[in-house]
Amino acid sequence: RLRLRREWIAAARRGRQSRLKAGFGDTAMQTHHITTPLSKEDIAKLSIGDIVYISGTIYAARDAAHKRMIDALDNGEALPADLTGQLIYYVGPTPAKPGQVIGSAGPTTAGRMDAYAPRLLDLGLAGMIGKGNRSAAVMDAIRRNGAVYFAATGGAAALIARSIKKYTVLAWPELGPEAFAAMEVENFPVIVVADCKGGDLYEEGRRQYAR
Repeated sequence: RLRLRREWIAAARRGRQSRLKAGFGDTAMQTHHITTPLSKEDIAKLSIGDIVYISGTIYAARDAAHKRMIDALDNGEALPADLTGQLIYYVGPTPAKPGQVIGSAGPTTAGRMDAYAPRLLDLGLAGMIGKGNRSAAVMDAIRRNGAVYFAATGGAAALIARSIKKYTVLAWPELGPEAFAAMEVENFPVIVVADCKGGDLYEEGRRQYAR
């Protein structure tokens, strides 16, 4: 079964690359390994459809933690971490089982954070990880700030958790799984779905299949 699964994954990747090449011109998707914090040069190399493996520290926060961050800014208070060049993962992990760093850690629908994201991007946030498309205001903020939006695979929460090596709550522990936390990750797998050049993988996909 493991061999068949590996063959299926390899075939799916080949098929995806073929579709992306056909849909986005002569440039096929590329694979990148990046380490946080990200520079503008790091982000400029990324294009929609690229597969990216992230290492370093990323921050976990969902809608409740985002509201707390915006409230803090409105009150002139410091955020729990300097977000300059950093990534926020929209996730509310399940409790870790004995011997685990973290439970399942699949992405949350990114639209829940659309009301808060532009302000954080304007403050230096380099990018976000979630699932689903973003509002026009968020897409404008991504372009304006030279940022990036990644998608994580929603159906692979347990597999994603394997790339998370450490999980530390930094603020608002009363929020439980929605607390603001730091994650130390190694080769965390994502796909670029909105790049700093204005590319939008969701829109490109619609155009491709509308032909």
